[in-house]
Amino acid sequence: MSSVSALRRFDAISPAPPDAILGLTEAFVADDRTQKMNLSVGVYKDADGVTPILRCVKAAEQRILETESSKGYLSIDGLPDYRDAVRELVFGDLIDSDRIAVVQTPGGTGAVRVAADFVADQCAGAQVWLPNPTWANHNAIMAAAGLSVESYRYLSADRRGLDFDAVIEDLQTKPNPGDAILLHACCHNPTGVDPSAEQWSHIAEVIADRHLLPILDFAYQGFGDGLMEDTAGLRAVLSRSDEALVCTSFSKNFGLYSERVGAVSVVASSTETASAALSQVKRLVRSNYSNPPRHGAAIVATVLNDADLRSDWQVELEAMRCRILDLRQRFVSGMDATDCDQDFSFLLGQKGMFSFSGLNRMQVDELRVQHGIYIVDSGRINVAGMSEDRMGFLCDAVASVL
Repeated sequence: MSSVSALRRFDAISPAPPDAILGLTEAFVADDRTQKMNLSVGVYKDADGVTPILRCVKAAEQRILETESSKGYLSIDGLPDYRDAVRELVFGDLIDSDRIAVVQTPGGTGAVRVAADFVADQCAGAQVWLPNPTWANHNAIMAAAGLSVESYRYLSADRRGLDFDAVIEDLQTKPNPGDAILLHACCHNPTGVDPSAEQWSHIAEVIADRHLLPILDFAYQGFGDGLMEDTAGLRAVLSRSDEALVCTSFSKNFGLYSERVGAVSVVASSTETASAALSQVKRLVRSNYSNPPRHGAAIVATVLNDADLRSDWQVELEAMRCRILDLRQRFVSGMDATDCDQDFSFLLGQKGMFSFSGLNRMQVDELRVQHGIYIVDSGRINVAGMSEDRMGFLCDAVASVL
């Protein structure tokens, strides 16, 4: 028995800490209070607190059900119609399509991981620079790919707006030529703070002048100012840099959270270079998940390649975007009505699903313990998880912990 025991390798494994965001959802589910609210995980919910399936998605699924004839493997780079649709939606006529190698990935997270693997594999010695703060998983993904991770300043001292001067100063002085710089193309997660068009132009100039490789995380197209409007940052960067990596997700704007639909696009300086890059990305994918799932990509391709379904999708997407904006406004008005000392009007300038509320960790803990309201320790709030009929409950709870 002793010799068998000596071979045990797993007994010394200690539990990993719960994920900062998904762990909160697990705690929320286990909370038996009826009066509770989950504003942590980035999921859109309708007025009934349900993450809806879009009507256009249901229609596409019905069409797929009736016409699909095989469940065979997709190619390593994914569904061709889907990849073409991604290229058109994200880039439009900005770049010659032959310079863009698109690979379907399991969600936006998968896209970021494939991009990180590509940089680690093809850009020897490159560090990757992330905004501080950024999506918590960015750091873990880059480190898991073997990259050296550094950060550049992003938020102002009061954590309510962009510290543009600090962004420019850091980009001009900290990275070495050839390093990668990660940018949130729109709807910055976790702050909701985006550069203006003029600021994007200046950022793009610095990236080009410093010979940095831009990685654009484009997970929320359509949730900021609109489908085309949200490409402003991407267009500014790509108008000055002829190489980039763009990571796309359809979890939010199609509501396809569980289908894991994403893409990584390699923008190259020539058709030949794009082709070579595609072969290297496919090699990396083959040794990872081999090839992507079909169903979610087929939904997106069906919708985007059909004029009527695409029109329906744009209407539904605009309705989600406008409702999130309305929830922001309701929350700010609701906090004003509580006569608390803090002015929350700064939230109105933020975009997308998320906002930094300004709440500290002690206040966040009190909201969770005393009121059953779950938000991330940083004070990030998922605005899309609020509801109209419970806004008073939320605002009174927040006011009580200030």
